[in-house]
Amino acid sequence: MHEILSIAAIAYVLSSAGSIAHLYLRKDVFLNVSRILLPLALILQTIWIGHEWIATGRVPVFSLHQVVAVLSWVLAGVYLGSTIWLRMPVLGVFATTLTAILSLIAAISPSVQVADIKPFNSFWVFFHVIAVFIGEAFFALACGIGIMYLIQESAIKSKRRGFLFSRMSSLETLDSAGYGCIVVGFSLLSVGLVMGFVYARITWGRFLSWDPKEVWSVITWILYAVLIHERLAVGWRGRKSAIMAIVGFIVVLFTFFGVNFLLKGHHGGFTRI
Repeated sequence: MHEILSIAAIAYVLSSAGSIAHLYLRKDVFLNVSRILLPLALILQTIWIGHEWIATGRVPVFSLHQVVAVLSWVLAGVYLGSTIWLRMPVLGVFATTLTAILSLIAAISPSVQVADIKPFNSFWVFFHVIAVFIGEAFFALACGIGIMYLIQESAIKSKRRGFLFSRMSSLETLDSAGYGCIVVGFSLLSVGLVMGFVYARITWGRFLSWDPKEVWSVITWILYAVLIHERLAVGWRGRKSAIMAIVGFIVVLFTFFGVNFLLKGHHGGFTRI
């Protein structure tokens, strides 16, 4: 089944290439190819996830290979779903490229045999992981939109409106879309963290064990909570909100990868091998 994951990764790469080609050449054929390949890759990954799930009896998120594969699958699905209400083809360059990178990491990572850890075979773990992953996918989209906002704002202020200017939405649209992604991502992250805390209480008798992943997850949650609060209470919009969305996603990436490789904790065992 590893071949299916590799084919999906190639399809994601080609989908990303199509988005980039459409950005520069403005030929609809490239965008159409990208739009065909993205769901095709998603279907292939769904088949792989289903196979892994049936074979092990649990959601496949217990190794670096599995975690990154599922994360890229979630990101692709969230972006594909977001195209229904976010009509921003340029965002596809960011989303499909990030998805392609993650899927390539999954494809080249060794498929290791993971020991059956019965305490983790719980629906609490499933919903905890899925809610957190979908929330992080929305944070990724918010980051991409934040980058687009800063590029568009720079073009307007400098009055040097290059080819990107006409390809991106207005500042108001970008600001609203980025904030919407952050609110959805924050809500899902909150649900995921609560489920993780409840599961920890049921399994180990405590809500928090101060595992580095837990601590940085809470830091991430606080960062986005501050962003939402400041927007509602102080009126943070536009540039500040875009910068915070980018900074927030950098923290998300560190929490996801950096903490596991640099700090020791019980979550690290899932994404170092």
